Amino acid sequence: MKSLFKKTTWILPVAALLIACGGKEKKDKLAENTAAETSKTKTLAIEKPQLTFGFIKLTDMAPLAIAKEKGFFEDEGLFVSVEAQSNWKNVLDRVIDGQLDGSHMLAGQPIAAGAGFGRQAKLVTPFSMDLNGNGITVSNDVWSKMKPNVPKGADGKPIHPIKAEALKPVIDEYKTNGKAFKMGMVFPVSTHNYEIRYWLAAAGIHPGMYTADNVQGQIDAEVLLSVTPPPQMPATLEAGTIYGYCVGEPWNQQAVFKGIGVPVTTNYDIWKNNPEKVFVMTEKFVEENPNTAIAVTKALIRAGKWLDEPSNRPEAVKILSMSQYVGAPEAVLANSMTGTFEFEKGDKREMPDFNVFYKYNATYPFYSDGIWFLTQMRRWGQIPESKPADWYANTIKDIYRPDIWTKAAKLLVEEGNIPAGDIPTTDGYKPATADFIDGTTYDAKDPISYINSFKIGNKDKAVQ
Repeated sequence: MKSLFKKTTWILPVAALLIACGGKEKKDKLAENTAAETSKTKTLAIEKPQLTFGFIKLTDMAPLAIAKEKGFFEDEGLFVSVEAQSNWKNVLDRVIDGQLDGSHMLAGQPIAAGAGFGRQAKLVTPFSMDLNGNGITVSNDVWSKMKPNVPKGADGKPIHPIKAEALKPVIDEYKTNGKAFKMGMVFPVSTHNYEIRYWLAAAGIHPGMYTADNVQGQIDAEVLLSVTPPPQMPATLEAGTIYGYCVGEPWNQQAVFKGIGVPVTTNYDIWKNNPEKVFVMTEKFVEENPNTAIAVTKALIRAGKWLDEPSNRPEAVKILSMSQYVGAPEAVLANSMTGTFEFEKGDKREMPDFNVFYKYNATYPFYSDGIWFLTQMRRWGQIPESKPADWYANTIKDIYRPDIWTKAAKLLVEEGNIPAGDIPTTDGYKPATADFIDGTTYDAKDPISYINSFKIGNKDKAVQ
């Protein structure tokens, strides 16, 4: 009897397993593939495996969500919690204070922290999270007044990119009526602040200056720019507190879905394939946990690559729609994440590069990307005094860390997770480019000439 019992207890689980296998062939095959991928990971001696990272509810936090949900962090021996934060100031403070080990952050935040504007700290960026991804939206009322000033194509639809010249008569009308024209952006050192300023100034509209005594950035402003957290943008627009805003997705498409506003341009049109968010840790964390920093970067690079496979975007949309991540409806997220972007309701256009997470060396932290932010900080007065050209290069090299990225990428090549050709041969500088809405050429190796090329903004002498 005991023998029979033993045989039975052995046979039943095996039989159940065989039946389960027959019914879950696809799932098993996926598990085998996952195991195969995991086995080739060159695991480092991780100093701190338990990590907490922060993010703001925006589409471009996607690499963090994907690295967690697809097991890329776990492959590296990392056990990561990913927590939504209330606003960008909170993100910065919690990373500096050590409550977060790292975070999705505005590219300008670690740069400002190291350059003398706002709260100071030694922060580093080993990974650039994405390119593009922002838009400028105006209220329905403002759009109705702008629209007659916008050239139309043969199909009767507005010709893009729409420049701020179309907005200028509207601003003048508000001024004549004694009404200030108010627009929102997400943070003083955000890409969004510099993009909306660039767009306005390219049309001769003054977006205001900062000084050491006036940190509102509204001196001589024809448009009053103020800070609004990204998820609150549509509601603030609907309430009439602001008449337009610059923000990342899904908050431009949300205005279209709610029928309260019209996106008029994207940052792809303001600066083609511009850098957007970065992943940031403190210099202290990186020095104390060098292998952990490399492992985190490895997982994020893999996530970026996964995201830029078009066939993966629908799954990415489902993941991002989860309440613990962006929490927006799938239809809203899909409007920009799957290769299209909707402007005026029903005017949906192909924009395959609206969100880029890996192509065009998107994940590499180029010095030239960081220097652009420094030039804008100086242009608008956030950096109040002239600096020599080498200050720009020296400042950014303490913050942007392509050395960490390169170590991570080389390990991924050895593992077969990325091709060797995806590691750029570079000195950290992209070639000079004129891919801006006003055609101005940006050469990161000559920041003073770039600053001086603009009609609106500070001008610098070549400081020695």
